Amino acid sequence: MTMPLVVLEEGSYGTSIATVSPEEFTTIYRQFLNPVTKYLARRVNPSDVEELASRVFEIAWQKRAQASAGFELPWLYRIAGYVVSNHRRSEAAKASFLALFRPNDAAPSAEDIAIVDLSLSQAWAKLAPAERQAISLSSFEGLDNPSAARVLDISTNAFALRLSKAKSKLKKLIS
Repeated sequence: MTMPLVVLEEGSYGTSIATVSPEEFTTIYRQFLNPVTKYLARRVNPSDVEELASRVFEIAWQKRAQASAGFELPWLYRIAGYVVSNHRRSEAAKASFLALFRPNDAAPSAEDIAIVDLSLSQAWAKLAPAERQAISLSSFEGLDNPSAARVLDISTNAFALRLSKAKSKLKKLIS
């Protein structure tokens, strides 16, 4: 369903809505909130839509001098695209920060392995955390190289190289 655009001033594409009063902006808000919300809902977690929509309209109010009359919805979509990008970067930064507090590997602890094989336990403890993580993702979690590389946010080739070196080092340490 296409909504008619609010034309606030006569003129061409270059006409700005900078002179919009708060009441007129409220009309724009009411007219375009639903399409902007749907745009956001297709791109972010549903729990974030309301907050991001409010951010879009906050920015729209602050930058209303850049909007052209008759092209409000595309302009709002452009702002929403930037808001979504910033939100995704923020979420990635949070995830990276929280990852610092997780254990370095997903493998059983050295104590658990020691019960089965003391030499394997000693060799496992001598591996670097990144090496243990590569082996864990491949052997214990059963992930293929592309999937494990995605978990670590590295290329498949980088993961394959890391895994190969880790296995070689573990083999050498066990011998």
